[in-house]
Amino acid sequence: MRYVAAYLLASLGGNESPSEADIKSILSSVGVGVDDEKLAFVMAQLSGKDINEVLAAGSEKLASVPSGGGVAASGGAGAAAGGAADAPAEEAKKEESEEEESDDDMGFSLFD
Repeated sequence: MRYVAAYLLASLGGNESPSEADIKSILSSVGVGVDDEKLAFVMAQLSGKDINEVLAAGSEKLASVPSGGGVAASGGAGAAAGGAADAPAEEAKKEESEEEESDDDMGFSLFD
């Protein structure tokens, strides 16, 4: 991902065809190490391609990925109904805290 990000930065800076040296320069300027093998793979995948076309193709692929939008709609209804269940949960917390306090009666402490 770092190599793609550096490639995009170079492209946005006006370099239509960044070289491996350009990518290494960008990454080293922010203290990020470079794996030459991974960089060569990314450069091979992007060589000769217009970055705008690559981004458009990636956007089309991401459009087909489920993003969980349906779950959020049903989760909202559960949250509205969950308001009534908050009171028993508070009572349970009070009971738990009373039980924790009763542990102090054992005559010793872990932190003394």
